[in-house]
Amino acid sequence: MKVKMISHTPNPERMVAMSARLCYSPVGAEDLVETMSDSQVEKLVSKIVEMEHLSTLEHVSFTFAVEGVSRVLTHQLVRHRIASYSQQSQRYVSEHDFEYILPPTIASNEVAKEKFEQLMQQIRNTYNELVDLGVHKEDARYCLANAAETKIVVTMNARTLLHFFELRCCARAQWEIRRLAELMLAEVKKAAPLLFKKAGPTCITGNYCSEGELTCGRLAAMQGSAK
Repeated sequence: MKVKMISHTPNPERMVAMSARLCYSPVGAEDLVETMSDSQVEKLVSKIVEMEHLSTLEHVSFTFAVEGVSRVLTHQLVRHRIASYSQQSQRYVSEHDFEYILPPTIASNEVAKEKFEQLMQQIRNTYNELVDLGVHKEDARYCLANAAETKIVVTMNARTLLHFFELRCCARAQWEIRRLAELMLAEVKKAAPLLFKKAGPTCITGNYCSEGELTCGRLAAMQGSAK
């Protein structure tokens, strides 16, 4: 899996601080951007995040290039609807030698791995045969597996990202999208460490488990070790 943040709103933390300050200031946004000191920005952003007054975080966005992920992952990813997506098309891009994602539980089991790889090769062969028979790629793709590798560009605002990290960095999230969330979080922390200082699952950031009875037990373990 490869995740790279390729673009983001310039000076994202200053933009958030300016947006918050504007609500209570007689001067305009342009003046605030130029006159707010770095210490004022840091103090205000920290306060916004701590108090969870997050509407101003919607003014900044981050764009990621994601490769080496499965269609299983992207089917989950697009459920986060306040975002923009551009995904590699199986309708127009040939999938004759498609790569695929091998789940770790299959990779660690030699018998399961062999069966899985045989099936992927069979699907490749069937796809090629259909195209050779004159079937359009947009119809031949119906035989492709969810494991087929894909590429996608994702843009989310900072508030949506916080919610995404809360859900998908959780230990109960599916392994592939959890890895994606962890890599995305590492990327945004480079650009806006204050905005994402508290980002992550609620057991880490809020001292409670949002999974209820389905908890993985990490919160209880952390609380026990703290005693």
